[in-house]
Amino acid sequence: MKKNFTMAAPKALPKKRCGIFKKAARFLLLFVILILIAVLGLNACVVYSGGKSIVTKKAAEGLTADCILVPGCGVHGYTPSLMLQDRLDTAVSLYKAGKVKKIIVSGDHREDDYNEVGVMKAYAMKQGVPGSAGFMDHEGYCTYDSLYLAKNKFGCQSVIIVTQPYHLYRALYTASALGLTASGVAASGNNYKGQLFRDLREIAARNKDFLTTAFLREKPYSGTTVSLQQSGNVTNDAAFTRICKAMQVQPNE
Repeated sequence: MKKNFTMAAPKALPKKRCGIFKKAARFLLLFVILILIAVLGLNACVVYSGGKSIVTKKAAEGLTADCILVPGCGVHGYTPSLMLQDRLDTAVSLYKAGKVKKIIVSGDHREDDYNEVGVMKAYAMKQGVPGSAGFMDHEGYCTYDSLYLAKNKFGCQSVIIVTQPYHLYRALYTASALGLTASGVAASGNNYKGQLFRDLREIAARNKDFLTTAFLREKPYSGTTVSLQQSGNVTNDAAFTRICKAMQVQPNE
């Protein structure tokens, strides 16, 4: 005699448990929306505030400041990346045509075989900037560090920052938050691969620097200070001498 077997219908979750799951999902969605609003809000604040200090290169030629500041953004051996080359070309042109006669190149030199600032200064010298006018900040690992050290290591009170437009908003906002008087000039050139990724990454970076300047209380700089009244060659080192030899530049000219 055959027996009939039937599949039992799955038991529905208790209404109470279903309600808990729905509430948790709504709470999570609300939390994500609030975070997104906060992130985009802080981003907009940095863009609005920093954007007020962006000027044309022509206008910047009539400004006075302690220095022109060029943040690093990558080198390939002894060659600046395309973005960095555009920054340096714009800064050198501003130096030659304007009133500000000191340039600080700030970048990463934490490794012996990677020297952003050495390549940056040597490149500027090849374009006609005397070594005495170029100062190297070997510890400019990020935008905040570059501006913090411009103020606390080099004693700057006013700067003209040269970098790409997407980065300029954050650099100018950070400079102002650190108590620097800053103007910004957009580097010439804009045909860079991967710009969408940089734009998205910059949103996070703007939030980071907003929170850093808001909550990280500035500490006195405990390193060696450098006066811009002396020759920029005081920041030269053995690594820079090797770079100059490879790029056919006299290191102390």
